[in-house]
Amino acid sequence: MAENNNQEKVQDLNQLRKVRREKLANLQAEGKDPFQITKYDVDTHANECKEKYDEYEGKDVSIAGRLMAKRVMGKASFCNVMDISGNIQCYVARDDIGEEPYKAFKKMDIGDIVGVKGTVFTTKMGEISIHVKEITLLTKSLQILPEKFHGLTDTDVRYRQRYVDLIMNEESKKTFITRSRIISEIRRYLDGQGFLEVETPMLVSNAGGAAARPFETHYNALNEDVKLRISLELYLKRLIVGGLEKVYEIGRVFRNEGVDTRHNPEFTLMELYQAYTDYYGMMDLTENLFRHLAETVCGTTKIKYGDIELDFGKPFERITMNDCIKKYTGVDFDTVADDAEAKKLADEHHVEYEDRHTKGDIINLFFEEFCEANLIQPTFVMDHPLAISPLTKKKPEDPEKVERFELFINTWEMCNAYSELNDPIDQRERFAAQDAAFAAGDEEANHTDEDFLNALEVGMPPTGGIGYGIDRLVMLLTDSAAIRDVLLFPTMRQEK
Repeated sequence: MAENNNQEKVQDLNQLRKVRREKLANLQAEGKDPFQITKYDVDTHANECKEKYDEYEGKDVSIAGRLMAKRVMGKASFCNVMDISGNIQCYVARDDIGEEPYKAFKKMDIGDIVGVKGTVFTTKMGEISIHVKEITLLTKSLQILPEKFHGLTDTDVRYRQRYVDLIMNEESKKTFITRSRIISEIRRYLDGQGFLEVETPMLVSNAGGAAARPFETHYNALNEDVKLRISLELYLKRLIVGGLEKVYEIGRVFRNEGVDTRHNPEFTLMELYQAYTDYYGMMDLTENLFRHLAETVCGTTKIKYGDIELDFGKPFERITMNDCIKKYTGVDFDTVADDAEAKKLADEHHVEYEDRHTKGDIINLFFEEFCEANLIQPTFVMDHPLAISPLTKKKPEDPEKVERFELFINTWEMCNAYSELNDPIDQRERFAAQDAAFAAGDEEANHTDEDFLNALEVGMPPTGGIGYGIDRLVMLLTDSAAIRDVLLFPTMRQEK
C-alpha cells in the first residue's frame, strides 16, 4: 500500500511539473518569456515595511521575492511574497492591476519569483500588507516546493538541496545569516585590535601545523604531487618573521578524516598570530572575543545551547591539564616518573593506548576519557604535555610541558593556542621526532618543513598563536545540533 501511495505521489508531481512547463511554453509563445527579464528595480525588503511601518505607511514600494502562498477570491486575491528579510502579504485586485495582468497572476504558481510594486497599508484584519499596483513574473519555477505546512523535514534532502531548505525553513536561513554576521563581527573585532587579514596557500607540498591526514592531489603544470592544507599555521608564522606583527586568516582547511556531528572533512578555521605576547595574551584575547560575539550577535552574554545556559559574562576558568585530571580521577601525573608508570596507571583505569605512546600521550588520553565531558562552562585547559605539542614552547620551569591551552565550552574544544616555538634548533628536533612517528605508523604526524625552519633561523619574535574552529563556534551561538546544520554545503556521499 505504501509503495502504491509513493507511486501515486510521484505521478502527481510529474503531472504538476508538466503543467508548469506548459505554462512556461505558453508564456514564451506569447512573447512573455520570464527568463528574458534581466533585472528588476527593488527599493525595499519585506520586513522593512513591517518593522518601520510608521515610515512606510502609504508609501509606494518595490519588492521582489518568491511566491509562497496564494488565495484567489474572484476579483481580489491575496498572496505572500518572501525575500531574504521575511514574508509580506500582498493584496491583488483586478480593478487595480487590470484584467489581463490579473489573469496572468492567477496562473502563477507557488515558488515563482515575482516583482511587486504597490502601497504599504494595513488590512481590516490588522496585517501589514502591500496594495499591489503591478505584479511581474520574473522567474518561472518548474519544480514543486514541499508543502509549507510540513516544511522540508528530511535532513538528507535538506543538506543536499540547501537551496530548498533555505526557502522552506526560516530557522535554517536565520542560522546562515547569523553565521555570516559572526564572521563579520570577528573581522571587525580583530581589525579594531590592529590585526591584518591575510591569505595563504591551500595547495602545499608539506601539510603541517596540525595532527591530521591530508588530502593529496597532483599539480599538472608543475608535475608535482601536492596536498590540501590541514592548517594555516606555518605560513602565518612566516609572516610574523617578515615583520607583520599581528595577522589572521579565516579560510577552509581539509582533513582526510571521519564525518560526525562535529567534524566535516573541509571546514572553516581561523588562526591568528601576535608578536611579543604569549599564551596568556591569547587567553585574554579569546575571552574578550567570545564575550564580544555573545553581546553583539546574541544580544546577551548568557547563551542557551539546548537545555544548558552558558555564561560568557563571568571570567573563564583556567586550569592545567594535570590538575584537571587530578580533579576528576585523583591521579596526579606530576608525580608520575616515566612512561612505564603512566602505562601502568592507564591499565588500572582501563584507558586504551598503543605501545608507541609516551607518558605525555597517556596524559592526553586520560584527559579525553575523564575530563572533557565535565567541561561545560568556558574553561581554559593549560600546560599540555610536550609529546602532543610539536610546535609549542616548553615551560621553562617544567620542560615536559608546553605553554599551550585549549578552550572547552559545552564539552567541545573550541580553540587551541600556544606560546609559539621560535627556537629553530628545538623545532628541527621535534620535526625529526614527528618524522620518526610517521615512519612508525602515525599517519597524522607532521613532517620536517625546511623552508619553515629557514624562516625560524631568520628569526621569529616571541609570539602567541591560536586556531578557532569557526563551525563549532557557529553551532554554539545558533544552538545547532550538528556541524552539517551550519555548513551551507556539507560533505555528503554522492547519490547513486
